[in-house]
Amino acid sequence: MPQRASAFACNALISLYYVDFVRHFRSTFTMFDRVHPIPAFTDNYIWALIDTDAAEACVVDPGDAAPVLEFLVSEKLSLRCILITHHHPDHTGGLVELSNRFSAPVYGPRNPRIVGITHPLQEGDELELFGASFSVLEVPGHTLDHIAYYSTTPKQPVLYCGDTLFAAGCGRLFEGTPQQMLVSLNKLSSLPPETLVYCTHEYTLANLRFALAAEPANMALQERAEKEQQKRDQGIPTLPSNIGLELATNPFLRCENQELRERVAGQSQLSLDNATSTFAALRQWKDNF
Repeated sequence: MPQRASAFACNALISLYYVDFVRHFRSTFTMFDRVHPIPAFTDNYIWALIDTDAAEACVVDPGDAAPVLEFLVSEKLSLRCILITHHHPDHTGGLVELSNRFSAPVYGPRNPRIVGITHPLQEGDELELFGASFSVLEVPGHTLDHIAYYSTTPKQPVLYCGDTLFAAGCGRLFEGTPQQMLVSLNKLSSLPPETLVYCTHEYTLANLRFALAAEPANMALQERAEKEQQKRDQGIPTLPSNIGLELATNPFLRCENQELRERVAGQSQLSLDNATSTFAALRQWKDNF
């Protein structure tokens, strides 16, 4: 393909899948009125789903109660409920204080290690929140108890996936196997391409640096790296992403790609003949990158 035609195709792909959130860096809008990222720790986002008419919010993975309380007070909101994706402290540290203060129910994995869960969930469960129905997806890999929340809203599907799928990356395998994580990622990548992906860490630029090392000829990836760098230069979150963009630029969703497989094989000095072995080698490469 001539270079100009290739560039045109790349731009068309990005235009199709890339959601421009520059105008909405303080909050992005869904059927809940808005979804706001509350910064926590060094690079966490605690997502607040807000029903403006009811003056209520739901928060996802509140690792720290303090920034949530500050936000609720500043916005004059009460806390409707809490969603938890997995047991790591930077996702659960604030749930007991918040739940006690607001008498808020806490939805999360069926894991007794998480103190404060009032509504344990598993694959296939559903919950209603601000007029939206959320399906629970089990996505082990990062941890064995990891779940995600998916809703098809009237405007755009949304996914709250914790530390399973990141923008241009995926979570480390602290408890699960490469096979488990790949199955989980395939489950998420099969969602509609317009699905907004709300993960919980601002890892995007670091992930993109690795992705470019893994797929240096991927023009969609090059274009994305420039756009995301511009956002961070302006102090704007790179999230949410969307499934279509991840399929085009996230190497962990592209383990069937022959060029990527050959590059990973060359780097790892392994014979990689399937997606699982490619994913395992790719994840190991990222762990040491």
